[in-house]
Amino acid sequence: MTVTESLSAIKKSAIARRDRQHARRVRYHPGIDARLLCLSVQTSSGLNKTPAMDSPKPFSIRSSSPRICALLAAMQIAAIAGAAERNPSPMPADNPFLTESPLPYHLPPFDKIKDDQFVPATEAGMQEQLKEVDAIAANADKASFENTVVALERTGRLLDRVQRTFSNLNAADTNPTRQKIETELAPKLSAHHDAILLNSKLFARVQELYSNREKLGLDPESAYLLERYYKDFVRAGAKLSDSDKEKLKKINAELATLQTQFDQNVLKEKNASSIVVDRREDLAGLSENQIAAASVAAKDENKEGKFVLRLQNTTGQPVLGSLQNRALRQHIMEASLSRNSKGGEFDTREIVMRTAQLRAERAKLLGYDNHAAYQLEDQTAKTVPTVNKLLADLAVPAVANARREAADMQKIVDREKGGFQIASWDWDFYSEKVRKARYQFDESEVRPYYELNHVLADGVFFAAGKLYGLTFKERHDLPVYHPDVRVWEVFDANGQPLALFLGDYYARPSKRGGAWMTAYVQQSGLFGTKPVVANHLNIPKPPEGEPTLLTHDEVRTTFHEFGHALHGMFSNVKYPRFSGTSVPRDFVEYPSQVNEMWANWPEVLKNFAKHYKTGEPIPQALFDKVVAAEKFNQGFKTTEYLAASLLDQAWYQLNPSEVPKDALAFEAAALKKAGVEFPPVPPRYRTAYFSHAFSTGYSAGYYSYIWSEVLDADTVEWIKEHGGLKRENGDRLRQTLLSRGGSADALGLFKNFVGRDPYVEPLLKRRGLDKPAADDAKSAAEPPTR
Repeated sequence: MTVTESLSAIKKSAIARRDRQHARRVRYHPGIDARLLCLSVQTSSGLNKTPAMDSPKPFSIRSSSPRICALLAAMQIAAIAGAAERNPSPMPADNPFLTESPLPYHLPPFDKIKDDQFVPATEAGMQEQLKEVDAIAANADKASFENTVVALERTGRLLDRVQRTFSNLNAADTNPTRQKIETELAPKLSAHHDAILLNSKLFARVQELYSNREKLGLDPESAYLLERYYKDFVRAGAKLSDSDKEKLKKINAELATLQTQFDQNVLKEKNASSIVVDRREDLAGLSENQIAAASVAAKDENKEGKFVLRLQNTTGQPVLGSLQNRALRQHIMEASLSRNSKGGEFDTREIVMRTAQLRAERAKLLGYDNHAAYQLEDQTAKTVPTVNKLLADLAVPAVANARREAADMQKIVDREKGGFQIASWDWDFYSEKVRKARYQFDESEVRPYYELNHVLADGVFFAAGKLYGLTFKERHDLPVYHPDVRVWEVFDANGQPLALFLGDYYARPSKRGGAWMTAYVQQSGLFGTKPVVANHLNIPKPPEGEPTLLTHDEVRTTFHEFGHALHGMFSNVKYPRFSGTSVPRDFVEYPSQVNEMWANWPEVLKNFAKHYKTGEPIPQALFDKVVAAEKFNQGFKTTEYLAASLLDQAWYQLNPSEVPKDALAFEAAALKKAGVEFPPVPPRYRTAYFSHAFSTGYSAGYYSYIWSEVLDADTVEWIKEHGGLKRENGDRLRQTLLSRGGSADALGLFKNFVGRDPYVEPLLKRRGLDKPAADDAKSAAEPPTR
């Protein structure tokens, strides 16, 4: 089924209305929560692994409406609007943010940055940008593209430097001082953001240009920049009355504070919820490395002689797949499920309900039915009905598959005379038994072949070399913000320098959960800058001297996040507003998901999947089992993801009067109404710790992973049909899509690559959700065409 065919079906059922949304993986949307805007993605997540991956992007992937992101960067950080100008903190001449970094590619001088430098640099940057913006708004000359739009693109350079560095460090290596700075600056950044986007004189100039855009003779990228600026101003409230603008400013300021509180509470609760185990025998089933890591974690927390199992940010916890002690599994899962919702200083339920209330009120103020409608208008999905249909169509077969999977596991429990019904804390443990019985292998057999260094150098980088001609040189002479961080210089096929790539792969208490990509420096023809991008994962660090052995999912995540990095590194645009991953949130995961295909590609796999002790390649028979098992447990994986996506939509399709007083009761009712209430498979994120929806830039946008996967699965089939891992395919993908950033319509870029609308069937086949040919079973999951 083509997207065009799907669209006509959607139209028949009264689904119509569209627009688009720009989002970088880290910052998110200009007219929306300021704090998300200029922090480098979403995204991601991709912002992010695929559904099973996390990518939000703390500003993981980038920003949202890009140069309003620069603008925003300024805005965000700047939020102090007039306050900073009246009472700025002094900025010493030795503050490293005062001038552009002299290091290669303008890499931040991490060794010279101190926490007490962020606020003075922010305030100085705010003053600087406000003066720049005021000069543009007050310009007596007739508005022109150069003296208005391009001039706006040039504002906020200092703010951009400090905000990118601060937001990235706060996500990857936070501390109490940085959290305090974030809390202090969040409402100020929001106010500064509003001071710019709600500047009536400035908007009048942009509006005049937009009204006469056909007469300006602009090149396509410049014309699109003008269109995006105009839409960003309008969506930010530029056409509101003065009184409504004041209401909007108050809402935005409070939301900025709430988002910060939510984000910090989730991290603190995760760290405070570690499970302490007294006896080694209770850890039966874990590997020696896992037990050693738990012992090290206990020492770090001054619990010598005990074992500490740290939680990850998702509902499911990796150790549940191998822990034999059922009571301990239950304890871990219940601790995970109850996070941020059992009272105490880290409880987020009131924050959630207030956030939903304010976002609903803001949507009404801006003329939308609800927050989801506001968000989706600027995405490729365009409308609430379109997303609802996508999720509903997939939920039915997903839950049916999950129930069948549960029945298979129950047979094992009954055969072993377990005397209990499969619960959420049993799923991973017994699904592993089913997989082992069905495919004759378990995860532990594969891990010795997935050593991190080999995965990177001989897998991720090798594939990029074959596909794009890239080469990588590790740099040990450049400063980093943490000893675990590594830096590579990336060279293009012609040998010319292309970018710097930072890899931060290990989990630590100071690091937010999930996996994401971010940009410290954006590519821009306007400023002549080359990209500095980073990947962040949360792989448990083994004891000193032990190898880092990955799961198959972690290998896939490593390739995924590097797909985001390629999107940033290959950017070849003039305006920073469009750089790299500055694309709609429901498009940003697409290129990174495509890059996952190389993790299983025979030539790539043969090169990196070698036993860390013997160097022997992974046996073909073993890997064949891995591939055969790819569709295994897809009912669970799809259901837990869809449950979270449906929760996200349920919260943000509310009117102000419909916001509940009990967050958990609302969650339960929403899951039941959507048909995904299946206790053995809880949502990947419950409301109280759902950072995508209440902290980072994925509010009403968590559906993006599955939406992007429609394009991804179709593209993978296209690449396979055209020869797979070869330079012609890589060069085509780079030229038609990856290099274009957000400088053109997103779905148009997809069609430029494959030459047609996308098909949905490859996704259904991949996830084992193929349906009967009956008309009422056909899926309209693919994105609509333009």
